[in-house]
Amino acid sequence: MHMGGGGWHGGRGLDSLSEDEALGRVYDHKVVMRFANYVKPYKRLSIISILSMLIYTVTTVSVPYMVKIAIDDYITSSNFIGLNWIALLFLVNMLLNFGANYIYLVALAKVNQAILYQLRTNMFQHIQKLSVSFHDSNQAGKVMSRVQNDVTQLQEFLQVVVLTLADGLSLIGIVGVMFIMDVKLNLIKLVVILVLFLVLIIWQKYARLSFIRVRKAIAIVNANLQENISGIRVVQSFNREDKNSGIFSEMNAEHLDANIQAGRLSAILFPVVEILTAGSIGLVIIFGGRMVITDDLAIGSLIAFILYIQRFFDPIRSLTMQYSQFQRAMVSGARIFDLLDTPIGFKEAANAKDLSNIKGQVIFDGVGFEYLRGVKVLHDINLNIEAGQTVALVGATGAGKTTIASLITRFYDVTNGKILIDGYDVNSIRRESISQQTATVLQEPFLFSGTIRENIIYNKTSATAGEMIAASKAVMIHNFIASLPQGYDTHLQERGGNLSLGQRQLITYARALVANPRILVLDEATASIDSQTEAMIQAAIAQILSGRTAIVIAHRLSTVRNVDKIIVMDDGRIVEEGTHSELINNGNMYSMLYKTYFTSEKSVAK
Repeated sequence: MHMGGGGWHGGRGLDSLSEDEALGRVYDHKVVMRFANYVKPYKRLSIISILSMLIYTVTTVSVPYMVKIAIDDYITSSNFIGLNWIALLFLVNMLLNFGANYIYLVALAKVNQAILYQLRTNMFQHIQKLSVSFHDSNQAGKVMSRVQNDVTQLQEFLQVVVLTLADGLSLIGIVGVMFIMDVKLNLIKLVVILVLFLVLIIWQKYARLSFIRVRKAIAIVNANLQENISGIRVVQSFNREDKNSGIFSEMNAEHLDANIQAGRLSAILFPVVEILTAGSIGLVIIFGGRMVITDDLAIGSLIAFILYIQRFFDPIRSLTMQYSQFQRAMVSGARIFDLLDTPIGFKEAANAKDLSNIKGQVIFDGVGFEYLRGVKVLHDINLNIEAGQTVALVGATGAGKTTIASLITRFYDVTNGKILIDGYDVNSIRRESISQQTATVLQEPFLFSGTIRENIIYNKTSATAGEMIAASKAVMIHNFIASLPQGYDTHLQERGGNLSLGQRQLITYARALVANPRILVLDEATASIDSQTEAMIQAAIAQILSGRTAIVIAHRLSTVRNVDKIIVMDDGRIVEEGTHSELINNGNMYSMLYKTYFTSEKSVAK
């Protein structure tokens, strides 16, 4: 059975992607191509960064060879003039190296930050447009993990690509120079490299799974943290601090263990590289030393060879680290673009029109709805709400009242049948056009961090101070706001925590009213308000609803006696329809609900 307006909603979850199979590759062509689109606007800066990186690489690779020339051509022959020239060449090379490195890093940082900004902006905009059903089926913490952790991880991608290119060119340059200097010694080094690549092939199989485990673990930790912070009042009221801390500790321990495992795998490679570096140098000294003794190799060439071996393994170390970064970037990239590719949940017709002046007639024509496929929530709903009418939806919890209201505002699309506003199918009207002329006051008032003023004019930022004050007076909250030291510029804590529940609810009424909607939905909007505050609302309700189509959902039946029409719902069906007096006289379900309500009210009063 559907529970109110919530329940278990189907939809595409963030974990729907088979991460064990689809993620963790060193190279994912789809991710790279999508990421390349974000680089295109910064092509000039990217080219500058790559060119300066090439200069930096050439100047770095040339140093050992200049050492060889200095020793073999000038030092051994006591050529001071030549030595002075090589010293000047060293200075010029050093300045070029510094300048190129600086330009390369600055240009790369600018591109990275611009891409980071654009990615986060695109994700935020997309998340705002995703349907309510998506947010119903995905924890906020996991969504936040995509926007924060994964975007931060992906921003390193361009840097890793350029560094990999630099390291690859360095390796090619070093290998080429060493082959020119001596083929035999170079072959010794290549044997050691073969051993290293065999180790890398074995290592990457375990590393891939380890990085996936880390990403999953941090997403679970973030989701649990966000849920407990958002529900802190419930946690403390039920004394669940210790229990929840234990659950969080288990999740955090899994994240710790996953990171330690990943750290161990990363740590294995560095000693291997160091051992192979030392082994290569040792072999070159042994075999190269014999060649120097037999005059088959100059001493400067031997020293340059040793320097090149050290420089050769520097990019190897870097590529090893970049290998891990590539995997993390591919994981994060696939997760980010998976979210960006998530359908927004409803389809806007290609020829959807703007309905700028809604009168407010709402017709349900054979509407059926399912949150989960095959599980009916609404059954063949036929309902006609005339423009300007106030209609109340009543019934037991789970009857489908909130679902009807959600369909009017198009939080969800109908499964079958159709909904008409002023004779137009809602699917033929732009959703933005509907949302601009409808407003909903929820059972649990939600206020944003900011000032009271910003919250009241949230849906109509162009509202004048006079309009804002008029709306506040209509719901009888103006005097309270005016009594605050900063008045309407008083800053609210998260969710309006520095106001009472009734005050927050009244501000949400003012927010709905200042937007001047043609259709107003009051979803259990007085259920959380005390009797005194409810009396204030009732005194202003006629003015709030005047001239508007209003759908009122209420368990407090005292709030619906004066409405134009009452719709009684049970198990997703309309079972009665009429005015208060008509339904009372019928003696059916509404009459029973009404008598039960007032019996319980009298019992509470006693």
